[in-house]
Amino acid sequence: MKRVRVGIVYGGRSSEHEVSLASAAAVIAHLDADRYARIPIHVGRDGRWSLRREPRGSLTAAEAIASARSSGGGADHATGAQEVHLLARPAATQLLTVQRAGADPDGRAELGMLALDVVFPLVHGPYGEDGTLQGLLELAGVPYVGAGVLGSAAGMDKAVAKTLFAARGLPITRHVVIRAAQWDAGDTAVLDDVERRLNGPLFIKPANLGSSIGVSRAANRAELARAINEARRFDLKILVEEAVPEPRELECGVIGNDAPEASVPGEIVPGGDFYDYESKYVDARSTGVVPAALTPAQATEVRKLAVEAYRAIEAAGMARVDFLLSRSTGRLYVSEVNTIPGFTTISMFAKLWEATGLDYARLLDRLIELAFERHRARRRLSTSLI
Repeated sequence: MKRVRVGIVYGGRSSEHEVSLASAAAVIAHLDADRYARIPIHVGRDGRWSLRREPRGSLTAAEAIASARSSGGGADHATGAQEVHLLARPAATQLLTVQRAGADPDGRAELGMLALDVVFPLVHGPYGEDGTLQGLLELAGVPYVGAGVLGSAAGMDKAVAKTLFAARGLPITRHVVIRAAQWDAGDTAVLDDVERRLNGPLFIKPANLGSSIGVSRAANRAELARAINEARRFDLKILVEEAVPEPRELECGVIGNDAPEASVPGEIVPGGDFYDYESKYVDARSTGVVPAALTPAQATEVRKLAVEAYRAIEAAGMARVDFLLSRSTGRLYVSEVNTIPGFTTISMFAKLWEATGLDYARLLDRLIELAFERHRARRRLSTSLI
């Protein structure tokens, strides 16, 4: 049987680069080698694509981050790597041109073409999870796992996602969006507006990053200003939200195209004040509980809202939907939708589906099937008025 040629695109130009390495290592290790020809495609911090040897299957996010920190951030482009370029050739399968290491960028030292049947994007954050990579894959005419351009972009921008959630009547926290230009101009009215409209404590985050990068908690005006400055390092749009009283952090996986299904809910128990980047990936204080200790009614509501949030942003293929549940009020809030969730074997997305009855390898099979299904549906659309 002919193997399906899967291009695993990972790395990327965002601050979530190391997390992506761990996700790719796990996916490559668990794709059935008898069914799939695995083609690892690394995107360097400089944006260049290259063919790589398969990352170690045992690589964890913590190991990837520690390695990058010890090397001062890691090399953008490995010595001897074969650079590749994706072609916009919708009617063809020969989609990657391969160049000899050190070749001139004009392609005169091109080695040949490489075929792809489907792409599995694992680039977290900007330039990968935000619709840009998906747009490139659409132009190339290649099937790919996960949400399309619109769903990816809407899921990446937490402020836009909240607008879509609200339009669908989903419960969200009160929040304010700050534009970098206004903050950079030194307008103190920004702080006045936040304090007038929201009650503290507050959480401040970049609107377009994941993995809790740049997220801070503020209990007063001085902390608020510092937190905005921190988030401003990473984005041109900052989201300020009211903290949920006595929150529980819940997560639910969703897969599917036109008929999405939700996993059992899980819960993150942070080891610190909240589930920040260090807690997620570096230390071992935080734990994931699957399934979450919820009443049947609560679990049903989480799963229902997860599908609603998924549909609200026009997601497809897969996503992880995050929630906050107040212990004191019992109120449930939709927080965000991650269209390319962490994909290590210990990541919550994989654990949620395993607890629902879909193990890691079969989950990967299903996501690739959904990619082909969506691609076939789009190819049936007419592109001519004749």
